[in-house]
Amino acid sequence: MLISQNWTEFEVIDAGKGEKLERWGDKLLLRPDPQAIWDVDGSDAAWGRVDAHYHRSDTGGGSWQYLKKLPDYWNIGYNDLRFKIGTMSFKHTGLFPEQAVNWDWMRGLIESCGERVSVLNLFAYTGGATMACAKAGAEVCHVDSSKGMVNWAKDNAALCGLREAPIRYIIDDCAKFVKREQRRGRKYKAVIMDPPSYGRGPSGEMWKIEDMLYDFLLDCIEVLDDEPLFFLINSYTTGLQPQVLRNLLQVTAEKKFGGRITADEVGLPIKSSGLILPCGASGRWQRA
Repeated sequence: MLISQNWTEFEVIDAGKGEKLERWGDKLLLRPDPQAIWDVDGSDAAWGRVDAHYHRSDTGGGSWQYLKKLPDYWNIGYNDLRFKIGTMSFKHTGLFPEQAVNWDWMRGLIESCGERVSVLNLFAYTGGATMACAKAGAEVCHVDSSKGMVNWAKDNAALCGLREAPIRYIIDDCAKFVKREQRRGRKYKAVIMDPPSYGRGPSGEMWKIEDMLYDFLLDCIEVLDDEPLFFLINSYTTGLQPQVLRNLLQVTAEKKFGGRITADEVGLPIKSSGLILPCGASGRWQRA
């Protein structure tokens, strides 16, 4: 398992009974997690100091219960990166801290590459991976269909000291954008993608991962240059296991470029119990 264990300003304090208790800086949040199906004794004193608790609704969605007054946004850091955090709808906070293990991997490849690296980050959300790659010296094309998330990424860039970094922000449907990049003949040395299970582009374009991911991967392979550096696929879709991601990369990236593939679950350590909380899967391809 790929474990993000180098955080100091974030931690999963405890988890169980379908919830996880997290520290985001000095704020304590309690959020649902369907993976945490084991029992929890609740003995950690932090359970009694929760600032906000997200409750699921029986009819879908849910809402935050604020037990203490919280600012609209606050910041946390990971090494030399800083990120804007807030209590968003659908229990989100604007960051997936388990992805730090992939940020470290990508930064290591970029910093040791010895050449200019251009990265295409698709379904890029608030830009955790964008900031990590840009901090390592890469040029990044950041693509997401949500204007609000792209603006949030720009806020993160400012917090990271990357306001003037070579980051190109694009609000677009990712599949259509990649097709246009093909026609323009634009090439990248690396591709990152974090595709949702379902989604809509800015003009209502439908995305369903099981039906569209393979063909989309084939299109993305065509915008890689002749000697690409890496390809990363993240998945939070139930049923899309690490072996599926490995298979997809094997019949696309490895078939064309050779190289090496690893695929595994991604997780976060739970402070109180020493257990690991699973948080999706990642498939990685890198050149030999």
